[in-house]
Amino acid sequence: MSIVIEAKGVKTHFGDRIVHDGVNLKICANEIYAILGESGSGKSVLMKEMLMLMQPVAGEITVLGHLLGELDFYTAQQLRKQWGVLFQFGALYSSLTVAENIEVQLKEYTKLSPIMRERIVYSKLRLVGLDESVGALYPSELSGGMIKRAALARALAMEPKLLFLDEPTSGLDPIGARNFDKLIVQLRNLLGITVVMITHDLDTIFGIVDRMAILAGHKVSAEGSLQEVLQSIHPFVEAFFKNDYTKERYKI
Repeated sequence: MSIVIEAKGVKTHFGDRIVHDGVNLKICANEIYAILGESGSGKSVLMKEMLMLMQPVAGEITVLGHLLGELDFYTAQQLRKQWGVLFQFGALYSSLTVAENIEVQLKEYTKLSPIMRERIVYSKLRLVGLDESVGALYPSELSGGMIKRAALARALAMEPKLLFLDEPTSGLDPIGARNFDKLIVQLRNLLGITVVMITHDLDTIFGIVDRMAILAGHKVSAEGSLQEVLQSIHPFVEAFFKNDYTKERYKI
C-alpha cells in the first residue's frame, strides 16, 4: 500500500522539555491508524505537526507526497484542503447553525453556488447519519453524539483524502461510541479515505484500528497491527494491553 504520511526523525522540544526525540512512523492509504501513548507523550503535538499547526525542531514529516516545512503558502493551502479534522469536543461554532458550520469551508474555499453548497451540506448530514432537519439547529441544541456527527460532517465537507480524529469516542456512552466506530469504518470503506486518530478507547483499538503507533520514551516504541504491537515488551505496552482487565475482556 502507498504511504500517505511519513515521519522521519521528528524531534520536538519546548524549552528544556523533550516531547519527541526521533519519532518515525508510516501511515498507509485507506487504513485506520491510531496514535497511542500516555498523557504527555506528544500524541496531540504530533498530530498538530502533521496538520502544519506546529513545526518540529528537527526531522521530516511528509503528507500526501509533500514535505512539510518546505511548502510555499499556496501549496500549503491546497494541501490543507485535502484533509478534514474532527476535534475532541467538536469545536463547532456556537453562533452558527449546524448547516452553517458545515458550509464554512465551502464558502471560504470554493466558488460553488449557494444551491450547490446547500446540497453538499445536506448530503454530508445524511452521510454521517443525521436528519436534514438537524441542519437548522445550533450546537447548544445537540446531544454529545450529534455534536460529534455534525463535526464529522463538517470535516468531510471538502471531500478530504485524510481524516484526523482527536479522541473521537470520548464523552460518548458505550452504545454511541460503538456506533461511531461503525460509522468511521463505513466512511473509510465508502470514501476510500485514510483515518488517523488519537484514542485510548480499547474497544476502538481492538475493534476497528488497522495499525497503530505507541508513543513512549519520546519515540515510537512499537508500530504495526494489534498483534504486532502485542509482541512488544515495552513497559507502556505491558501496562496498557496486558493488565488483568484487558487480558480478560479481550482474551489476549
